[in-house]
Amino acid sequence: MSRFVRRIPEGDDRERLMCPDCGHVAYENPKVVVGSIVADGDTVLLCRRAIEPRSGFWTIPAGYMEMGETVEEGARREAWEEARARIALEGVLAVYSIARLGQVQVIFRARFEQPGFEAGPESLEVRPFAWDDIPWDDLAFPSVRWALRAWRDGAPGAVALNPPEDPRGTRPLTGAVP
Repeated sequence: MSRFVRRIPEGDDRERLMCPDCGHVAYENPKVVVGSIVADGDTVLLCRRAIEPRSGFWTIPAGYMEMGETVEEGARREAWEEARARIALEGVLAVYSIARLGQVQVIFRARFEQPGFEAGPESLEVRPFAWDDIPWDDLAFPSVRWALRAWRDGAPGAVALNPPEDPRGTRPLTGAVP
């Protein structure tokens, strides 16, 4: 049984995991995260994480896509898993590149399709927050802050990208209110 080694395949320009016996290349590609800013009037739904990473910190309903689903299906599934919320998507809010983690995040604008929400198995609690009440110091990830800012400041139909201060998604979360 061969062990994979890092080499530059012929005709390529970067190291890849390769089988030294047969030359098979095992490509490593970014993971896709899908989520949504679920708004109800002037409030947004946040979930306090029950799992690592960042257990106990607040986030939007989001997570990794599953094989066989679309980004829209994934965003709706994540809202159900984390907040037991049935949501309607209203378009893409943001696309973020998190190079340090090998992630691409697709975040939607959303609203409740049906009333009601409660903590799912991956959340300690879920609740709506008005802008001034968002627990800025307790947000789980920089992209949560970016998405909240995009929701507040963005024009409907506009798609936000990484902020100028972190164009590759390499800075950790710092500071309080954006």
